[in-house]
Amino acid sequence: MGHQYWGNNKENYMGLRRFHFDRVEDASGVSGCGRVAEGCLFTDTGEAVIHWLGAHGSINVYHSIDDVILVHGHEGRTKIVFDDDPQAESKEELKKDGN
Repeated sequence: MGHQYWGNNKENYMGLRRFHFDRVEDASGVSGCGRVAEGCLFTDTGEAVIHWLGAHGSINVYHSIDDVILVHGHEGRTKIVFDDDPQAESKEELKKDGN
């Protein structure tokens, strides 16, 4: 028998969706342009974690991807690009909206 990484909560396991920020224009003058952060979306709760790249990187946790967009989207000047294809997982295991 293999390891069960999800303990007794297999029915709640949804997986993670990886994403990165593609910053088109640096509104703050701090992060620069291009790939400035990477993150993951917890698909069972909808929470998101962001890891900022660079010399002064940090990690932030948000209640939802909508909160991430509100704080860091800069009116479309930062694009959130999902790295994982949602079709790669079965529809029962991955909820596209994270809820």
